[in-house]
Amino acid sequence: MTADHSNQLTGAEAMVRMLQAYQVTHMFGLCGDTSLPFYDALIRYDHGITHYLTRDERHAAYMADGYARVSGKPGICEGPSGGGATYILPGVVEANESSIPILAITTDISTTARGRYPLTELDQTALFHPLTKWNLSIDDAARLPSAVRAAFRAMTTGRPGAAHLALPFDTQKAPVDQTEIWAEERHTTYPAEPAAPLTDAIIEAADILVGAKSTIVICGGGPVIAGAFDEIRQLAELLDIPIATTVSGQGIIAETSDHALGVIGSNGGVPSTRTAVDEADVVVFVGCRAGSVTTERWRSPKPGTTIIHIDSDPMVIGANYSSAVAICADAKLAAAALVAELESRGPLPGQRGRERAKTAWTRKLADFGPLAESAETPIRPERVVAVLARYLEDDGIITADPGTPCPYLSAHYRWRKSGRNFITNRAHGALGYALAAAVGAHAARPDVKTVAVMGDGSFGFCCGEYETITRYRMPITSIVFSNSAYGWIKAGQNSGFGKRFYNVEFDRTDHAAVASAFGVRSWRVEHPDDLDRVLIEALAHDGPTLVDVISQPLHEAAAPVSEWVA
Repeated sequence: MTADHSNQLTGAEAMVRMLQAYQVTHMFGLCGDTSLPFYDALIRYDHGITHYLTRDERHAAYMADGYARVSGKPGICEGPSGGGATYILPGVVEANESSIPILAITTDISTTARGRYPLTELDQTALFHPLTKWNLSIDDAARLPSAVRAAFRAMTTGRPGAAHLALPFDTQKAPVDQTEIWAEERHTTYPAEPAAPLTDAIIEAADILVGAKSTIVICGGGPVIAGAFDEIRQLAELLDIPIATTVSGQGIIAETSDHALGVIGSNGGVPSTRTAVDEADVVVFVGCRAGSVTTERWRSPKPGTTIIHIDSDPMVIGANYSSAVAICADAKLAAAALVAELESRGPLPGQRGRERAKTAWTRKLADFGPLAESAETPIRPERVVAVLARYLEDDGIITADPGTPCPYLSAHYRWRKSGRNFITNRAHGALGYALAAAVGAHAARPDVKTVAVMGDGSFGFCCGEYETITRYRMPITSIVFSNSAYGWIKAGQNSGFGKRFYNVEFDRTDHAAVASAFGVRSWRVEHPDDLDRVLIEALAHDGPTLVDVISQPLHEAAAPVSEWVA
């Protein structure tokens, strides 16, 4: 850090120093007029922060989201006033509702210009209020250090979430006492200050589990965020019970484990996994909201099933199912306490978890196998998933957009290791997420291969960021399912609205040519026999690559989406 010759910093300098104090090393954003003092401080100070210039603010927030999921640290994004503040919103709300801590810093007009119709004026705190866990405009420069501390405290404690700070132009130039520049180190990672469970609740839950015959544990994103990998595995082995996951919960257990059931629910679940849930006499939700997708619109588990619900957010527990036991606590601490209590009771009867999981996988693989080997054209998405699984290393990261990629990868890509290796936006499901999330994931873990999988609808939302990944020479591989439609909506029209297809189709784009224009090495694949060769080459290349797959439309496919099957 450059030496200071007084006790005063400008607000812009103080913001840089506070981010440095919180051990921020990566930031994603886009420049603007109101950000000039902040950018000037960034170039003048030796702070150790790599700033990635993005092509729009929405993707800066998605990058911060992907970075936070992989790094275990809050993700930082920034943008200017006006349009910058409105563009950054989709990524902020996605992270907040996914319990991912990102800090959005949006610079603003001077406080003295408010109400005088300056360009880009809007009420930023009102705009961000319903979309964040914590939100403030720093109108007084003296409050800047404490505001940053409050933001990191809010992001990382309790149920993690997003925070927003508005940084007015005059605040950036006003003085800040540098003795106020300090950080709470415990808030540099998340989840911070996790809550332990009540002993009585753990004992009550153990009593139920010991007497159960066919328990199933359903893990959402909470235990992945908490890092409860060992504890969930121990619970499964101790009682011989299967572990199911939501899409966000994938990675809590290796799906090759004898106790792994795989994804359940209407997006990625299949009849055999639904049967396993419906036959359970006890269901343990861990860090899972039991929302519409996970529970097939609250039909599975069946009403009357005994529910044990573990979550760090008390508002989640009991929102959709009556809970026999409510455990409001961090998933890792709660699972560890439950394991310890069960171990203290001596030998426990098994519940045929391995057998139940094997039955579900056997039925699922029997349906998947022929499709994965299909030589049909257009290419079946199952074939693409099978080939990718064959060549991507176990520690590789996949980011997936909604639409075609999500159900196929969730149902059929069988993760061979536990950990945060699969990222998709399940809170609001906006298109255009995967490529930006891949940038953030790669920045956090550059030593592994990252693959972004998207549909052609999503490609249209994000293709400008191919310039970004080329500029930073990120060896990210993109796979595009090209079927010339907003496939998810067309499939819904096909199954539920008499095949009346209205305004869901568009002309085919040569995605390989577009990506090549940005400097991305690209291929177009029309026949499944070419997939192996092309994917091997794409994954091995030391720069950005794209594989444009001419694929079967969702409405003609056997996608693992229960509403369409019905």
